Amino acid sequence: MKSITTLIITLTLIICTGLSVGTTFPQEKPTTCNWEVHFSPHGGCTDAIIRELNKAKSPLLVQAYSFTSAPIAKALVNAHKRGVKIEVILDKSQRTQEYSSATFLYNQGIPVKIDAQHAIAHNKVMIIDGETVITGSFNFTKAAEDSDPGFCL
Repeated sequence: MKSITTLIITLTLIICTGLSVGTTFPQEKPTTCNWEVHFSPHGGCTDAIIRELNKAKSPLLVQAYSFTSAPIAKALVNAHKRGVKIEVILDKSQRTQEYSSATFLYNQGIPVKIDAQHAIAHNKVMIIDGETVITGSFNFTKAAEDSDPGFCL
């Protein structure tokens, strides 16, 4: 876990500082780059994600393997009600997962797609306003916040 965390932090620093590692693509370099790392259980991942969702303007893209976190789902619905365009892709396991947020989000008018083409859609990522990226091993679940080890960046 420590080596994965080190790799992600290193990649983030490379992106933030504009250092080159092989092929580069023309892009505007950010003037500032802020980042946070949270660990679970009880490391504040859910609170950090909700804080960023509450600031979202548009668009908001989500891909998740497991999504049962009611607080994160509610924050997405609140953003949707503010007019934020949201798209969600979930692993096929969410069709039958008990307490999945898939149905809740769909019933609130948020487009939810199920990735059934791959053996497992194991990514956990949110892209907010094309500027903020939340990623890591943290599943968007109550268990991830309360008992499963993981991190979000």
